[in-house]
Amino acid sequence: MNMIEVKNVTMKFNMSREKVDSLKEYFIRFVKRQLYYEEFTALESINLTVEQGDIFGIVGLNGSGKSTLLKIISGILKPTSGRAYIHGSISPLIELGSGFDFDLTARENIFLNGAVLGYSKAFMSHGYEEIIEFAELSEFQDVAIKNFSSGMIARLGFSIATITKPDILIVDEILSVGDFRFKEKSEKRIHDLMAGGTTVVMVSHDIGQIEKLCNRAIWLSHGKLMLEGDATVVCAAYEAGAT
Repeated sequence: MNMIEVKNVTMKFNMSREKVDSLKEYFIRFVKRQLYYEEFTALESINLTVEQGDIFGIVGLNGSGKSTLLKIISGILKPTSGRAYIHGSISPLIELGSGFDFDLTARENIFLNGAVLGYSKAFMSHGYEEIIEFAELSEFQDVAIKNFSSGMIARLGFSIATITKPDILIVDEILSVGDFRFKEKSEKRIHDLMAGGTTVVMVSHDIGQIEKLCNRAIWLSHGKLMLEGDATVVCAAYEAGAT
């Protein structure tokens, strides 16, 4: 069964051609129609399918369109043309701290983020200890997360996003943050989710991690799909030909 179908997706952005030093100057130029843009194509005619139970990797250099594709699949961005079809519930873990209030404690953010994801207070209360324990934040659960390191925030976000077994889990570089022991824990949880039928789509600059975790992958370069297939084959081609 296909869980994700990306059909002829193109994403274009308008990039300002010149520097505007203030909001006032921006509005003056806007009214006078003196703002000039260059069109930037982040993704061009992307087609792919992700099947149930796949751990699907996306590799490519910075600016190749990896995160843009994840945001389109997650419904955060609407493509300029084409469409992404999603079959099932989806839990996106894309930007560190997304959905968090940095003035609130870890405890408060667990319930806040749970509500954002559509989970009830009773459900989050039931899973609270598991979230805190997995994130290794027992001593910091009542500390405002503005005082957390990026790794601590990543662990908290990952723990919340994986407390349930969504049909589809979207992961953007999150497994690259943290020490070796936490990376192993995260990888094990990914495997546990896959064993339970969860489909995973992930981006990582760690090619070894993609080869270890993923069964299928694509290579993006300058917004174009260069290769799709077995993760080991795609990673080898990427390492040999990335420019």
